[in-house]
Amino acid sequence: MDEDNIDFLAQVSWNSEGLVPAIAQDHSSGRVLMMAWMNRQSLRLTLEKGRMVYWSRSRGKLWRKGESSGHLQLLREMRLDCDGDTLLLSVEQVGNIACHTGRNSCFYRRYKNSRWETVDPIIALPQSMYPQSNAK
Repeated sequence: MDEDNIDFLAQVSWNSEGLVPAIAQDHSSGRVLMMAWMNRQSLRLTLEKGRMVYWSRSRGKLWRKGESSGHLQLLREMRLDCDGDTLLLSVEQVGNIACHTGRNSCFYRRYKNSRWETVDPIIALPQSMYPQSNAK
């Protein structure tokens, strides 16, 4: 890792668990696809490989986006917010599905009339993407 990358990592304000929130946004449309967490290792791997690697808090391990579903994300640009505590990732979403529910975006529910309503369709059934799991 060269000195510029070390300086970059030092400028990120990692939380007490060594994580930083990462917002993935579609490079073409600008639509927010998902929010995930990254640690130093996942950020380094993302930069090295050019494809998104996150940290799964529920599984306690690295999560290579698309390793199970095939719907990977390729990094196009990365930005750090003014406080240094949130990453904005401009990605190319391969397969047009970012959410484990089979939708384009994890933000598929809209608040209206005192309730959440589903506004985006399922593109692929979760069972077809994750045949061995009980995806929601």
